[in-house]
Amino acid sequence: MPALLPSPLRLLLVDDHAIVREGLRTLLEQEEDLEVVGEAEDGEAALRLAAAYHPDVVLMDVIMPGMGGIEAARRLLALPHPPRVLVLTSLVEEGAIREAVAAGAMGYLMKDVSRAELVRALRDAARGRPTLHPEAQRILMKRPDKSPLDGLTPRERSVLDLVAEGKSNRQIANRLGLTEGTVKGYVSILLDKLGVQDRTQAALLAVSLKRTTPTR
Repeated sequence: MPALLPSPLRLLLVDDHAIVREGLRTLLEQEEDLEVVGEAEDGEAALRLAAAYHPDVVLMDVIMPGMGGIEAARRLLALPHPPRVLVLTSLVEEGAIREAVAAGAMGYLMKDVSRAELVRALRDAARGRPTLHPEAQRILMKRPDKSPLDGLTPRERSVLDLVAEGKSNRQIANRLGLTEGTVKGYVSILLDKLGVQDRTQAALLAVSLKRTTPTR
């Protein structure tokens, strides 16, 4: 069963352009299950408002005066009860994409995304499911010819697929008929084999490779 979402899903919009925030609020609040609880013009304001309003998802630009979106994402995700962070930006740059993923962002979207795609990405972020814009996927795919997935066993691939769907260790264990401890071991192996630091990075890598890796 899909993870239950908070109702309404509480959102914090972070962008240094007021007209962008206004447009996003207007679009998103047309959805009955979405509520914009605050708007911030930079990373420092985002941290203050996140502490005050406890959003479920922070929709964050990258380049802003003062504290930028990537540093703000790092600090938000270090909180005791961190929100999900979804990047929405016009910046198509490999370093920014990789830094955002390394910081723990649940996805990286460009500002040409449609309303339907954005709403779906916000709901997926709240469920722990990553979303990457096709251009971000293409950039992250710039790797040696050998895919990082080639070294995974079928069982490890199955675990990774479920991690990419936002499933917890317990949910994965129930799905695959394993113990929770065994799944935890598989996840540790996956992080090591894929060269990533956490589940979010593993999930984003899996999403970026999924469309171009042949099914075996």
